[in-house]
Amino acid sequence: MVCTLLCFGMARGWAATPSDKVVIDENGTVHVPAHEVPVSNLLSPAAKAYLIEHLKQVQDPKMILQTNGIPPLLAPYLARQRELFAVNKEDTSIAGVHAFVYTPKAGIAAGNRKRVLLDLHGGGFSGCWPACAELESMPIAALGLIRVISLDYREGPTYRFPAASEDVAAVYRELLKTYRARDIGIYGCSAGGMLTGMAVAWFQQHSLPAPGAVAVLCAGMTLAPGGFGGDTAYTTAAIGEGRAPPTVPRDSEDADKHASPAPLAYLAGTLASDPLVAPASSPAVLARFPPTLIVTGTRAFELSSAVYTHTQLVKQGIDAELHVWEGMFHGFFYNPDVPESRDCYDVILNFFGRHLGRHARS
Repeated sequence: MVCTLLCFGMARGWAATPSDKVVIDENGTVHVPAHEVPVSNLLSPAAKAYLIEHLKQVQDPKMILQTNGIPPLLAPYLARQRELFAVNKEDTSIAGVHAFVYTPKAGIAAGNRKRVLLDLHGGGFSGCWPACAELESMPIAALGLIRVISLDYREGPTYRFPAASEDVAAVYRELLKTYRARDIGIYGCSAGGMLTGMAVAWFQQHSLPAPGAVAVLCAGMTLAPGGFGGDTAYTTAAIGEGRAPPTVPRDSEDADKHASPAPLAYLAGTLASDPLVAPASSPAVLARFPPTLIVTGTRAFELSSAVYTHTQLVKQGIDAELHVWEGMFHGFFYNPDVPESRDCYDVILNFFGRHLGRHARS
C-alpha cells in the first residue's frame, strides 16, 4: 500500500515545493499549508448548492441568532418541512416535561401502533426549541408513519447537567407504563445526539431498562475542551462550518480526560471522563447499550467522535451502525430537499424498523 500510494503520487508529480511543504513537529503536530478545498464532486447537485449556501450563511452571526427558538439559518427548512410532511402536533406535558407529540396525518402504520420514538432536539443545550425539535421530528413521523415525541428538556445557561438527563428519564418512566422498553426508540441530533447517549447511561445508573434502539445523530459520545475531540476538531470545522479550529492548550496526553468540556454552559463543572456525560469513556457502560445508529458527515466536526464511538461500541459487542455522508456537514439533514437528507431519513427509519420490538438489553 505504501509503495502504491508513493508511486501514484510521484507519477502525478506531487512533489512538495517550499511554499506548500508540510511540517511535522517532534510531538507529531502537523503544520498544514494553506490550500483550497473544493466542494466534493461526489455530492448531488442539490447538495453542492446547499453546502455552498451553508458555508456562506454560517459566517453571518445574524443567521444563528434565535428568535423564539428559530435561527434564520433554519427558518426556510422549517417552512419547507411543514409543507412536505403532514403531521398533527399536540402541545402537551409528560411527567412534568413540556413536549410536542407528532402523529402522521396518514395514520400510524400497523407495525408501529405499539411503538414510539423519543426525539431529543439539538441546539447546544441552549436553545433551538422548537426549530430543531420540528426539523428532527416531522419527517420521521410522516415518512415512518410512527408517533414521535420531542422533549423540551431543561437547558443551559439556566440549568446544568444532569437536568436534561433527569427530564428524559422522567418521561421514559412514564412511557414505560404504556410501552415495552423494547418498543421505545430514542434519537437526537447534535446536543440531542449527545443527550441520547447520556440518557442511556443515566438509565443504567437508575435501574431503568434499555430502550429498544437509539440513534446518535450529528454527534458522538466523547467530549473534550475543544468540543468532541479527535482529529476532525481541526480538519473539518473550516470546510464544514466556515470557522477556524479551536485553540486548546495540552499539558499532557490525557489532559482531555480530566478537563471540563467547556464552552457549553450546561456542562460546566463536569468532566470529560464522566460516563454520564461522555459514555464512550466507559467500556462497562457501552457494553450495556442497545443497538445504536450513528450518523455524521465527512465535513462534520463530530466525525472523529462518531467514528471512535462506533469503534468502542463494536468492541463491546453492541449492534452498532455508522453512516457517514460524503461532503456533508453538522446536522445536514435538516434540509428536506437534498437527496442526501432523504437517504438519511431512510437509514434512520429502517434502523428503528429493524430493531424496535426485539429483546432489548437489560
